Amino acid sequence: MAKKKTDKETEPKKISKNRFTTFFKSETTHFVIGLISVIFSVYLLLAFISFFFTGAADQSILDNQQPGELMQTTNHVKNYAGARGAQLAEFLINECFGIAACFIILFLAVAGMKMIKAYQFRVWKWFMSCSILLVWFSITLGFIFDGTFSDSFIYPGGLHGYNVSAWLVSQIGMPGLGLLLLITALLFFVYLSSETINMIRKALHPNFKRKKKDTATATDNENNDTSIKPKREEKKEYSNPQPAVVDFELEQPMKVEVGSKEEEVSNTPFPFEEKQTSEPQRPMPTEANEEEEDNDEPDFTVSDDTSEEDAEYKGPALQPYNPRLDLENYKFPTLDLLNQYEDNGPNIDMEEQNANKDRIIKVLRSFGIEISSIKASVGPTITLYEITPAEGVRISKIRNLEDDIALSLSALGIRIIAPIPGKGTIGIEVPNANPRIVPMQSILNSKKFQETTMELPIALGKTITNEVFMVDLAKAPHMLVAGATGQGKSVGLNAIVTSLLYKKHPAELKFVIVDPKKVEFSVYTPIERHFLAKLPDGEDAIITDVSKVVQTLNSLCIEMDTRYDLLRKAGCRNIKEYNAKFISRQLNPEKGHRFMPYIVIIIDEFGDLIMTAGKEVELPICRIAQLARAVGIHAIIATQRPTTNIITGTIKANFPARVAFRVAAMMDSRTILDRSGAQQLIGKGDMLYLQGNDPVRVQCAFVDTPEVERIANYISKQQGYPTAFMLPEYVGEESESSIGEVDMNRLDPMFEDAARLVVIHQQGSTSLIQRKFSIGYNRAGRIMDQLEKAGIVGPTQGSKARDVLCMDETDLEMKLNNLQQ
Repeated sequence: MAKKKTDKETEPKKISKNRFTTFFKSETTHFVIGLISVIFSVYLLLAFISFFFTGAADQSILDNQQPGELMQTTNHVKNYAGARGAQLAEFLINECFGIAACFIILFLAVAGMKMIKAYQFRVWKWFMSCSILLVWFSITLGFIFDGTFSDSFIYPGGLHGYNVSAWLVSQIGMPGLGLLLLITALLFFVYLSSETINMIRKALHPNFKRKKKDTATATDNENNDTSIKPKREEKKEYSNPQPAVVDFELEQPMKVEVGSKEEEVSNTPFPFEEKQTSEPQRPMPTEANEEEEDNDEPDFTVSDDTSEEDAEYKGPALQPYNPRLDLENYKFPTLDLLNQYEDNGPNIDMEEQNANKDRIIKVLRSFGIEISSIKASVGPTITLYEITPAEGVRISKIRNLEDDIALSLSALGIRIIAPIPGKGTIGIEVPNANPRIVPMQSILNSKKFQETTMELPIALGKTITNEVFMVDLAKAPHMLVAGATGQGKSVGLNAIVTSLLYKKHPAELKFVIVDPKKVEFSVYTPIERHFLAKLPDGEDAIITDVSKVVQTLNSLCIEMDTRYDLLRKAGCRNIKEYNAKFISRQLNPEKGHRFMPYIVIIIDEFGDLIMTAGKEVELPICRIAQLARAVGIHAIIATQRPTTNIITGTIKANFPARVAFRVAAMMDSRTILDRSGAQQLIGKGDMLYLQGNDPVRVQCAFVDTPEVERIANYISKQQGYPTAFMLPEYVGEESESSIGEVDMNRLDPMFEDAARLVVIHQQGSTSLIQRKFSIGYNRAGRIMDQLEKAGIVGPTQGSKARDVLCMDETDLEMKLNNLQQ
């Protein structure tokens, strides 16, 4: 009996099969094949054109060739494409399809352009059309020129057209073949456009007018066809990580209630639904009676000079602009890239709950405090005990027993909420003896996250009641993350970025990442061409140099001002209204309007930047925080030193959303949240989120570095933009003030070449000189200052390129000669 193959034996086959599939699905392979197809079509076109002029001379050589004669260099073939080109032209034209073989070249060029993504073609429709035209023209030319070119070296229809037409004539006769070709041509035009039917009707009946009923029916059918949208299945199975509520009844048997407050979808791939904007339907005229009863009264008709077609024409119906078309094949990351954990549900240890309940009651009674009820809500890491004190008990008396209750429970630290907002109870938060991890996979797989309508959804984790906690960064609008070292800040920032990557398309979101430590966010480098933004002269999209940070922040201020100018011209108040107008094509791109992606600035270790750059960093950050919300620029700053000289009053005033991880002292908690509480957290992702009146305790979702690497690699393997999103060029005050001090006697060696480059392109940009000559930003800036001093370019205009003052190279030569004199 044969043994079954083990997993180790089948694993190499699976790996080789996956590598084979990945190789042929990769963008590089498609590009190479498409490029070869385009080049081969050009080669065939050259061979065909040359065949019409040199085919007579080459025919004797091709027909009477000796073995190996064409392989020699002295084969006397005159075709411009050589011996092989002459053979291909002779075979495809004379021996196959005749002149109609040119459609093969056309399809090769179209398919190649599609594969290299130079143009967007419907390849299948082109294939069908070219195939039909190839056969039809071959038969038609073979039928028309039957025997006419017997003495010529060219057979217009080829042997295929001659043989097929001769057989059809023998079967259905010459008139039948003519009618068959005519019918086939008409059916082909009907396949290309349905308007052919009306043209045929008008040709048969000049006074024919399309019935309004048919028009309305056709329009309704088209609208019904275009309104069909892929719908999610109504019946779904949800896995319920249910929060556990333990209701204690004093001096009575205990009963446990488990309520469902959150649902998770069990699908592994992450479903995304795009909001489709249906095209506005034109109101159709009411249907008139087409047939009237015959009577003896004379016919009475009223006609106007306007034809029916002119009356019905409402202008071209433009499709709404889709910003995702640049990367239409982009696929969102799937949930299988994240780690899965077996036990994600609540794990209630009744012995622990009963013991904690008894100790709380015992401590409170020892101080003369009676309670009427107690209930426990078990969360991932914290259990909230809600107690209802008896009448006459002061809240402050219970609040002062915080340390005594912690001593009795032998807990790391408890937190008393007196009273709980919206409830007539007092909350005592006690850490669980066996805390559970909140995996990022369970958060992103939740129904709440998948069906959210937030602009920038951020899933931070789960609350004490096991509910997924989400915030909208677009409404936050800026976030401050602080906490001691090793308490979960980096994991929290990765959770924020991961949430946005799973929900937003590269055309809708860009990140500006500042990483002074140089190692925290280097994992996001592969997605530079998809989601990252940088300066035109920036080498790396992850900013680690402090000087580049100042330039980037000032460049974002320029981008903010530019966006506000566009909003003013469009008459919009925020980015959402502006993009909606641009998508509906109410704004003209020729006037500078463009689709605006959201920009999220993430600054890790803000304290280090303040120490090294000080006000140069704080001022643009505060300016962005004060104004940039309406134009879709949002900032997230993180620090491990929550002191007053780092988190100043200006920073706190402009960052209303704050995340506090565990800190060492109460003073640090007050610096972050303006209240105590962060010093009582247990660490490992335990945090307080404040936006408004009262903070919410959340267990941050855990996303490990290998998971982030898998997500980044998954995105990087897909088609991206040519470069990262380029921010406006920023020119500092020093370079502007030093223009008057430029020494024209010591011109840069590349001065003349740069001057000619600027005049040819009619664009005075420092980044242009950098790219073309591969030089640094400082040298390119000095060359630009010399060009301005020489009168070749104008002064700086903010984020816009400089004006070029020389119209052509003749004018430039005159100015260069004047400089040499």
